[in-house]
Amino acid sequence: MKAVMRATIAENPYIPHMPTTKQAEFLLLNVRESLYGGAAGGGKSDALLMAALQYVHVPDYAAIIFRRTYKDLALPGALMDRAHQWLDTTDAHWSEANKQWTFPSGATLTFAYLATEKDKYNYQGSEYQFVGFDELTQFEESQYRYLFSRLRRLDGSNVPIRARVASNPGGRGHEWVKQRFLVEGEKKNRIFVSAKLDDNPYLDKKEYKESLMELDPLTREQLLHGDWEVRADGNKFKRHWFKIVEDYPSDGRFVRYWDLAATEPKEGKDPDWTAGCLMMEKGGQYWIIDITRDRTTPKGVEQLIYNIATQDGREVSVHMEQEPGSSGVGVIDHYQRNVLKGFAFYPDKVTGSKEVRANPVSAAAEAGNIFLVKGAWINDFLDEATSFPNGSHDDMVDSVSGAFDKLFVRKDRKRAVNPVVGGLKKRQ
Repeated sequence: MKAVMRATIAENPYIPHMPTTKQAEFLLLNVRESLYGGAAGGGKSDALLMAALQYVHVPDYAAIIFRRTYKDLALPGALMDRAHQWLDTTDAHWSEANKQWTFPSGATLTFAYLATEKDKYNYQGSEYQFVGFDELTQFEESQYRYLFSRLRRLDGSNVPIRARVASNPGGRGHEWVKQRFLVEGEKKNRIFVSAKLDDNPYLDKKEYKESLMELDPLTREQLLHGDWEVRADGNKFKRHWFKIVEDYPSDGRFVRYWDLAATEPKEGKDPDWTAGCLMMEKGGQYWIIDITRDRTTPKGVEQLIYNIATQDGREVSVHMEQEPGSSGVGVIDHYQRNVLKGFAFYPDKVTGSKEVRANPVSAAAEAGNIFLVKGAWINDFLDEATSFPNGSHDDMVDSVSGAFDKLFVRKDRKRAVNPVVGGLKKRQ
């Protein structure tokens, strides 16, 4: 069977280019049901169209591909447009009225949509050997499962019965698609072929990655890395809880808190950040004045922290999370004796999970008592905070939690953070 399927790819005049390695894996599967994709740029639309065209040399073969709306089908570069690019110069015939290609063998490839739940009944009397769904997570599970009733073939036919789907994570159907293909998956003979941007040699990867980096963290993780686990929202922070302001009181209490990392960025890696939050408190309200973050070497981190401390002024106490064990003690000792000598510098041995430490900040933000002073760091912070604790990074949130903890001084605390005498010099 695989030899037959392989021939339907290599000798097919309607498929204009050779499939990628991942696409070939998808096309050669001998299972009823398979999902292709995950990350953006993996060539899922081409894979789905190739799969539909594999058996158009067989008389009476019928394939159909669905999108959720007609607009999705008709967009430039979408499947119907792509089919025209592939087939307009061939001997296949296009019917605009039926949105259907007919091949010399009598085989057909139809494009259709399922905008409403009732639309699935438009195909009640139809018969297909191939049913495809592009962007499956945009559909209801009931629509997808109903179309299985349309999958059938004549007795003795060698054409396999196939349901082939392509999708990125996210969308209204994310959970049921994940359950069907990633959780139940191979146990139910449903194969997920994971394809990412690096699996597609036909795209300009660098340019596409730069475009994806402009997305919000959730969508970026789903499309760039094909992450099915990241959830749509964290449960700690909402964007509208934070009010962005132009200025802050100058006679409050100020701290700078650092969450350390010391890893340079490398191709294909997404290391943690060193992040330092400058926060002030007055009358039970809190202003986040600045969050500085960077990815650099340990020496670069030292220079960064010294430069920021000098910029903040010696009146601002500097706090740093102390990692457990002797290595953490050594780092703190080095900063006390060398890097921040002459500054009010304090180690912080944290306890509890990151989520627990963020709870007081979350409560204060929800009550409207945390303000963000306008700056270039704000969007990055809000992206991270609203994804927390499900996002890929939490360094800025950790630094904010630490700063808040140092300012939220209770009566039973032995040491308080002193107010800045004469005020903090305003940041430019």
